[in-house]
Amino acid sequence: MSVWMAMLIGACIGVALATLILSNTRNGRIRAEYEQYIAELELEHQQALAQAQKRSVNTSRAVLKGKMAEQLAPMLPEFQYLPSDAKFLGDPVDYIVFDGYTDLRDGDGSPEDIEVVLIDIKSGGARLSKGQQAIAKAIDAGRIRFETVRIDFND
Repeated sequence: MSVWMAMLIGACIGVALATLILSNTRNGRIRAEYEQYIAELELEHQQALAQAQKRSVNTSRAVLKGKMAEQLAPMLPEFQYLPSDAKFLGDPVDYIVFDGYTDLRDGDGSPEDIEVVLIDIKSGGARLSKGQQAIAKAIDAGRIRFETVRIDFND
């Protein structure tokens, strides 16, 4: 009986060792798969981060070029008004031009020659914002006026 008992105990130990070894092998395989998956995710993250940084730099450059174009526009040949007639606003439109005002001020023009023009400078593929489009429609519809605001400081 002791031989059978020894064989039974030996078989149980063998089964336990085999199960343990197979379990460790399986766990090792799963761990390796997950580590590879994590490494791939880290690589994808680094690539996405590099692309985002590149897009950010390119966008920043485009915005900076646009801002420079806005400031320099009156000095460029494409600008068809006298720079002295243009006043920079920046937002919601870049310039308000009082075309003919310099001539009137210098005594060479008449009040009927003055035209008020709102200008927005765009570069590249930039488009008017919704607010700028609304302003353009308001002007086209004649919804524009001149007002004088008087402030009384005598309290």
